[in-house]
Amino acid sequence: IRVTNLARTLEQLRRAGFWNLGFDETGEKTLDKSDLTGRINLVFGGEGKGIRRLTRELCDFSIRLPTMKDFGTLNVSNAAAIAFYEAHRQQKDHGL
Repeated sequence: IRVTNLARTLEQLRRAGFWNLGFDETGEKTLDKSDLTGRINLVFGGEGKGIRRLTRELCDFSIRLPTMKDFGTLNVSNAAAIAFYEAHRQQKDHGL
């Protein structure tokens, strides 16, 4: 979706019961150890710079892909595809 103000939208989604999950190469948890069931909003930053500071602050958790040391990141479209697949898999497994 397109929004005029991302920060305001993330705050509205949080008030509506969504968890804002930011994807970043320095994330606290890896994707395979993250709960992607329930009402979630996946947030991705731009390639190179990642998620902007205010957007990052509005995320409840930061998640990274479980990659090898010599292979830190993927481009954002590939990372998003993997994250969407894992979210779908977890929600399907929980009957959501």
